[in-house]
Amino acid sequence: MKLEIADLNGTLVPANGSVKQAPAPARPLHGLAVVGMGYWGPNWIRNFCSLRCARRLVACDLSAERLEHVKNLYPGVEVTQKFEDVLHDSNIDGVVIATPVSTHYQLARRCLQADKAVVVEKPLAMSRAEAADLVRLARLRDRVLMAGHTFEYSAPVLKLHELISAGEIGEVLYISSVRANLGLFQQDVNVVWDLATHDISIILMLLGQMPEAVSCQGQSHYRREIEDVALITLYLPRNVIAFVHVSWLDPNKIRRTTIVGSRRMLVYDDTALQEKVRIYDRSVSVQPYYDNYGEFQYAYRYGDIHIPRIEEIEPIKRECEHFVDCIRHNHTPVTDGLNGLRVVAVLEAAQQSLRSGGVAVALGEDR
Repeated sequence: MKLEIADLNGTLVPANGSVKQAPAPARPLHGLAVVGMGYWGPNWIRNFCSLRCARRLVACDLSAERLEHVKNLYPGVEVTQKFEDVLHDSNIDGVVIATPVSTHYQLARRCLQADKAVVVEKPLAMSRAEAADLVRLARLRDRVLMAGHTFEYSAPVLKLHELISAGEIGEVLYISSVRANLGLFQQDVNVVWDLATHDISIILMLLGQMPEAVSCQGQSHYRREIEDVALITLYLPRNVIAFVHVSWLDPNKIRRTTIVGSRRMLVYDDTALQEKVRIYDRSVSVQPYYDNYGEFQYAYRYGDIHIPRIEEIEPIKRECEHFVDCIRHNHTPVTDGLNGLRVVAVLEAAQQSLRSGGVAVALGEDR
């Protein structure tokens, strides 16, 4: 199937929250709905309640028990077990899809067909074709489509983007990211689609470009073809390489990204209570002139460690505010459908590599 999203492999627009758009008259916001009250959905409910950004807030889930739990926490929230109630309610302007990954595409598509703005928790869909279809439909219906890449709204990640964009670390040489913990095992997707989505969205944001090829190796230990540990390699232009290690089988919770530049190095540890970003004033250089191999030398520079001050705001709160603002002013989200499509394209290439023994899969090819 040939996809006609022409700018899929082009230079990415930095998702740093600084995109300027022409002002538009604000639309009144009558109601919002959150579909899926499992692990993440209640966080959207909590933030929408605190923001008081809509007259009505509806929680939707198949489980009466989960709905009762949410209702006890937030008495003002309406509840329903029927997704059709959300679709047919003309006073619901926007919908959050926080359901299992395998349901994202169909639920989001029905929301767009019902002329509702929609934000879909990561990943946007289960294939590049599905994601591209959502992008086209959102454009056709002139509705907001937003990918729930929460870390692109995170203050530490925005600081990383600021430092890299300002040239503070020189040219990026490579990125190494580890996201590991014990569980939570998913039923419908492997660890790549579950955990690596975060790191891929961060890497694409920081570098502002798509990889040329992707390879992936992994293993399933408990459920056939549901890999619980994997290593993804992204091959990017200008000899840049990025590694993403993800695991549901680690005794420790690790959320660490290392970015090595030609002048400085960055370490982002999301599990740190404070000082989540550190700047290492360290680098390696090669002597420009030498007559023989015996004179060849590396020069190592060991400087100070700097810890920038970062004002932290809960990322999902920023995400909620941004979604509401995009609905009211008909703005394109920072993490729009095309952003979600690009991440899904990388995930799909990683999945194909995983099923093909780890061979590198070129991006841009129709698969």
